[in-house]
Amino acid sequence: MPHLPRFTAAAVQAAPVYLDPAATVDKAVALIHEAARHGAGLVVFPEVFVPGYPYWNWTMNPVQGSPWFERLYRAAVDVPGPYVDTLRAAARQAGVVLVIGINERGRTGVGRLYNTLLIIDADGELLSVHRKLMPTWAEKLTWAQGDGSTLTVHPTPVGPLGALACGENTNPLARFTLLAQGELVHAACYIALPVGPEDYDMADSIALRTAAHCFEGKVFSVVSCSTISPEMVDLIAGDDPQVRKQLSRPHSALSGIFGPDGRTVTEPLVDEEGIVYAEIDLGRCIQPKQMHDIVGHYNRFDVFRLHVDNRPLRPLEFPEEEA
Repeated sequence: MPHLPRFTAAAVQAAPVYLDPAATVDKAVALIHEAARHGAGLVVFPEVFVPGYPYWNWTMNPVQGSPWFERLYRAAVDVPGPYVDTLRAAARQAGVVLVIGINERGRTGVGRLYNTLLIIDADGELLSVHRKLMPTWAEKLTWAQGDGSTLTVHPTPVGPLGALACGENTNPLARFTLLAQGELVHAACYIALPVGPEDYDMADSIALRTAAHCFEGKVFSVVSCSTISPEMVDLIAGDDPQVRKQLSRPHSALSGIFGPDGRTVTEPLVDEEGIVYAEIDLGRCIQPKQMHDIVGHYNRFDVFRLHVDNRPLRPLEFPEEEA
């Protein structure tokens, strides 16, 4: 029988120290240890927490935003690199499985950034560097595309763990790819989005997407979303009252923990900074599977077939030298 652990999960809702990777990593380390003191075995942070989200893509035209892109590139994270080492050490010292979003700087050339999720095991091992498959809408001005090589579920002390960034949680094929590998714990990492259309409620959208994944897959989801600090509003909006109003829009962030019935395990956190804790018992995933196991008996693999190209994308391939 598979090991189905019980553990405490922690969903962090916080703002980065904007465009300051060193200070943001220090903040993350402090929050990791705070969560561990509350008994957390899994700690999930927001999308691109280090060192923040490129809101200027939504509030400026591309020419105006270009200097901000350079600023983000210079503040981005190298993988491997010292900031990753610090996060790995914190996970090891705290004894927690860690999922955290970063802006990853491309390894070759200049000017390439990825929206990346790091999964770090409780012993500090870097399990995954998952690059968001497709930047969403205005994000295409900042990030390159990821690939299928990291659409992987990892065995961890808290169970089979997968992770997706923000809009990827709207992609049914990406979600199915994780579920079909036996995912039981899903980390969903988001950013506060007050700059979308006026009729778009980010908090409700996060809850809807999470409930769907949990109910369809009969899994637990730990959802972490960033917030926007007053300092970020001052920096991004400057003297523009319209942008300041946009960035201060309520109901733009939600963090929480959802169960295999699609319902919240405990009260989620909306807009405010904090950490949501909940007890997870993976044994609760068994009985719901009897009704709908969409990666097992409740599917028709003779009718439907999903092909996933899990080869890493590289800009250059040299032919192998002949022996």
